Amino acid sequence: MTPIDDLEARLRREGVGAAGGPDLDELLTAALARAEAEGLVDVAWVTEDTPVGRLTLAATDQGLVRVSYAPEDRALEELATRISPRVVRAPRRLDPVRRQLEEYFAGRRRAFDIPLDRRLSRGYRRAVLEELSRVPYGQTVSYRDLAVRTGRPGASRAVGSAMATNPIPIVVPCHRVLRTGGALGGYGGGLEAKVWLLRHEGALMG
Repeated sequence: MTPIDDLEARLRREGVGAAGGPDLDELLTAALARAEAEGLVDVAWVTEDTPVGRLTLAATDQGLVRVSYAPEDRALEELATRISPRVVRAPRRLDPVRRQLEEYFAGRRRAFDIPLDRRLSRGYRRAVLEELSRVPYGQTVSYRDLAVRTGRPGASRAVGSAMATNPIPIVVPCHRVLRTGGALGGYGGGLEAKVWLLRHEGALMG
């Protein structure tokens, strides 16, 4: 449980927000604003329902750092372990991401224009994911294609590992990567999600 969530639970137990009492939402908003002003929020997060499932979105002051298909508690545990324990539910900080995802899923957006914090990817994996970000909407590449593009033609397996550990799926479009020969390959959000995304972009018919 994050600090703000813990505060919310405690306030509810004490009856804050009940009829005639202080407004809980106003108190929480003020507490969150103070926490952010004092630099106490290292990672802001929110959950979002989408056509490919419920996603946990997380951002640092550098940009979007995580889009997770995992259950909320697992996603938050990962953020606390890998980035900072100061993980706070702060929907407003994620508003630009949520808006652009909504536009994408509605078919009104083909490219994301939001800052990314790529700290969860390092070395060759990060190089692969940066190259992947250049693959346009509606197009696909193979693991081998990406290996060639990153100057390591024999590194298809390493490319596959980069796809499997991509911390920012959809925005960094690992769904656009197929096996050599055109087979779909795996996907962290499940094969149904990959098929939906490819069909949505017109890269897969039928």
